[in-house]
Amino acid sequence: MTDEVSRNERIKEASDYLRGTLADGLREEITGAIVEDDQQLVKFHGMYLQDDRDLRPERTRKKMEKAFAFMIRVRIPGGVLTPQQWLALDQVARDYGNHTMRLTTRQTVQLHGIIKSNLKATLKEIDAALLNSIAACGDVNRNVMCGANPDYGPDHVAALDLARALSNHLLPHTPAYREIWLDGEKIVGGEEEAVEPIYGKTYLPRKFKIVVAVPPSNDVDIFAHDLGYIAIRDDKGDIAGWNVTVGGGMGMTHGEEDTYPRTADVMGFCKTEDAVKIAEAVVTVQRDWGDRVNRKHARLKYTIEDRGLDFFRAEVVRRAGVLLEEAKPFVFTSTGDRYGWSDGADGRSHLTLFVQNGRLADSAVAKQMSTLRQIAQAHESEFRITPNQNLIVANIPPERRTEIHWLAKEAGLLAPVSGLRRNSMACVALPTCGLALAESERYLPDLMRALDERLSAHGLAADDIVIRMTGCPNGCARPYLAEIGLVGKGPGRYNLYLGAAFDGSRLNKLFAESLDHAGIVAALDPIFAAYADRRQKGERFGDFCIRAGFVAACGNGRDFHANTGVKRAS
Repeated sequence: MTDEVSRNERIKEASDYLRGTLADGLREEITGAIVEDDQQLVKFHGMYLQDDRDLRPERTRKKMEKAFAFMIRVRIPGGVLTPQQWLALDQVARDYGNHTMRLTTRQTVQLHGIIKSNLKATLKEIDAALLNSIAACGDVNRNVMCGANPDYGPDHVAALDLARALSNHLLPHTPAYREIWLDGEKIVGGEEEAVEPIYGKTYLPRKFKIVVAVPPSNDVDIFAHDLGYIAIRDDKGDIAGWNVTVGGGMGMTHGEEDTYPRTADVMGFCKTEDAVKIAEAVVTVQRDWGDRVNRKHARLKYTIEDRGLDFFRAEVVRRAGVLLEEAKPFVFTSTGDRYGWSDGADGRSHLTLFVQNGRLADSAVAKQMSTLRQIAQAHESEFRITPNQNLIVANIPPERRTEIHWLAKEAGLLAPVSGLRRNSMACVALPTCGLALAESERYLPDLMRALDERLSAHGLAADDIVIRMTGCPNGCARPYLAEIGLVGKGPGRYNLYLGAAFDGSRLNKLFAESLDHAGIVAALDPIFAAYADRRQKGERFGDFCIRAGFVAACGNGRDFHANTGVKRAS
């Protein structure tokens, strides 16, 4: 390894395939933390070391260690859980976590507030439910998402099958996870090359994300991800194969214009039997070509920007031994979830619930976790996490439909009237995310109340408008693909982006910087008024913002930072 590589590359190389000194660190009782290098390695095991930033000032005054705890992210390809698995995660959250479950924008569950001494017990209980957290974080392929709706027929079954096949094929092979967390026997000997046949000793340069979409729904936000598969139906309605997309990614850094979000390119079409081969080839090209010196330039989107799509495609085809055909036509119509009831062909029903910002808890107002536990205890319904932080209770027998509807209503889990709220997402941000510059999950509901008031005043209360907020520019809630995107700039301050496509195919553009609450409302109110007065039939809010001249249409990649700022309405 050259001298120029980033520090993380050296940590991975010296880690003995993700072992590091994690086992020793767990036995160190004097601190609730682990050493700095292991804080990077533990991500590959599906965990982040965090602390409660609300408590930092008081603990600093008292000369106490930070309130350290771990967040565990479970690997759930396609977001599908059995009732027994849901109950197991619910139990873990109550026994070892902070008594909440968080549904993520990557179709999985995060468990917060787990202290170091409880990590092994937690992961053993998760393992007993036939789940794990390996590769849910870190410089590897992470949780594979797919279209969540269970009632569309065989194409959604095929999407879930592909998501699981991709996830299994791209899992790290190191036995470190079982050795450290599950008291597995350490394997001695063997050829080093056999340990990680796809990733190698230093894994990928950065994180890698895969999704599978079934048109017309783009609920997975396929253009936001490194690798994607779009289901293409034949004349009979069966899956003929998949359009392959590459090079999407959301993260950037404030003030650094050589970092930017990017929407993925459609690279070609492949048959189902070749999809996994293509995925491995894309991953290994990124493994070998990605930037290992500058982590801010290490995602696949930059590799494709630097090398070009044609050059990248040729190398993928060479490695996969599969010819990609020309991409097939497809149409997306939205990125949101279809709330409420739908009926399956087998006579069972599915109920899509609204979970505000993905956080499930029992409160004085609503007992959401208890309600879902009650539903799961009947062991009849499947649970499907959506890519929009919501939840589908699937395969409900007819005799339980009325009961479950009223349970969900009492728990405040039915979709709201507000179209803005129905299409909202927020990252966790404060108090636990160490990268957060501003609030997100805790603040967005307050902002939406103010914005809903203005929308109602203009007759727009029920209109579907996509709004997303993050506490920093890394983009975990995919704010740059929202018609209204809010990105934390500092305490109580946000950059406002407008003009993304409702179907998730176009990035938004910076409209105004460093706005506080009053500034956000004041900036959006006249745009809402103009939209209500001058929109064309069927015109979406993001498209209107461009046509009316509030922002310029965003290109892609490096064009994201061009022509930004407040525009005058035409």
